[in-house]
Amino acid sequence: MRVAAGLLTIGLIVQATLPALAAPAYLDDRSTATAVVKSFYNAVNRQEYARAYTYFGPNGGPQPYDQFAAGYADTASVKVLTGAEQDDGAAGSIYFTLPVAIDARQSDGSHKQFAGCYTIRFVQPGVQEPPVTPMFIYKASLHAAHGALPAILPDCEP
Repeated sequence: MRVAAGLLTIGLIVQATLPALAAPAYLDDRSTATAVVKSFYNAVNRQEYARAYTYFGPNGGPQPYDQFAAGYADTASVKVLTGAEQDDGAAGSIYFTLPVAIDARQSDGSHKQFAGCYTIRFVQPGVQEPPVTPMFIYKASLHAAHGALPAILPDCEP
């Protein structure tokens, strides 16, 4: 019985740690527009909605945090495909346009797909006062789409 009880304990420990092992590795990279968007969806996949919200910069997301987080209540995971970044400079800032195609698996097993363009803003650190704001999502324009992610990846103009 001791062996069986020991195996049961080991089995419970392994089973309890499997969900933790299944979570994607933590990613917080704000060095390129692509990295910002991938880090944003990494936070969504890890259900770290407060962290995801910070990728929208110092003013937060497009809506209050509670609404933002509730929008992901039925999202189990997200796959994102990004296209080529395009940049456009302005006085003191650089804006990057990034095409994205997204497949969001819902908690009921269904999928929702979206495609569109993200605009990422990089305010030159030399013109900022502390605290310095890292590169952030300035705006996003997504619409419902259907198909393979490479096929629905849009063209975006800067």
